[in-house]
Amino acid sequence: MRRSLLWPSVWAAVGFVVLIGLGTWQVHRLHWKEGLIAARRAAFALPAVAPPPSLAAAQPLEYHPIRASGHFLNNREMPVAAIADDGTAGFDIVTPFVLDDGRVLLIERGFVPTDLKSPASRRAGEIAGPTQVIGPLRLDRGRPSWFTPDNQPAHNEWYYIDVRAMAAAAAPRAQVLPYYIDADASPNPGGWPRGGQTTIDLPNHHLSYAITWYALAAGLLQMYAIFILRRLKERA
Repeated sequence: MRRSLLWPSVWAAVGFVVLIGLGTWQVHRLHWKEGLIAARRAAFALPAVAPPPSLAAAQPLEYHPIRASGHFLNNREMPVAAIADDGTAGFDIVTPFVLDDGRVLLIERGFVPTDLKSPASRRAGEIAGPTQVIGPLRLDRGRPSWFTPDNQPAHNEWYYIDVRAMAAAAAPRAQVLPYYIDADASPNPGGWPRGGQTTIDLPNHHLSYAITWYALAAGLLQMYAIFILRRLKERA
């Protein structure tokens, strides 16, 4: 191959390999995401079980429904800044729940809009006395991103769920289980908080991404073929 065609061919080959690699990576991501969604759906559909006693026992049970009996410590609830699926700004209300055996379990009771942040605005939803909570087990994943502000426990301002910090702030003398529960969609008195906030189906656009990368690779190959044919025709 003459020198004038060498470097265009090299760069075209490199670009083609990179684009094919990106498309193949998205295919692998597609299969991973589909498996993750299937696992969540399967766990979510299982019968509810008692709260596991430790983090090691809880880890294989993420998204598995948990049934807990006890009572809420309503005066110690913690509002976590959140955005509802419809774009409404508000808070997810996390409340300590004292189990019948004395241990404490954090319950994410559900979403309230900004104007209902104050417990005084939704007294009907503060369940008093013995009750039961059912919902999927969730593990503490820490700060969602670098852009998420720091929690301010001293001011009861929360931007993400931190089980350890919340336990220290709301129930410092109790044995708090190292995970939390998302309450299911069973309606609360007065309608708030609105439970059932667990997301099972994750965004899955990897197939369209893969098609895009493969299409770009095909376009690059077509452009390279046109370029080579023109050069050869000029020389002929």
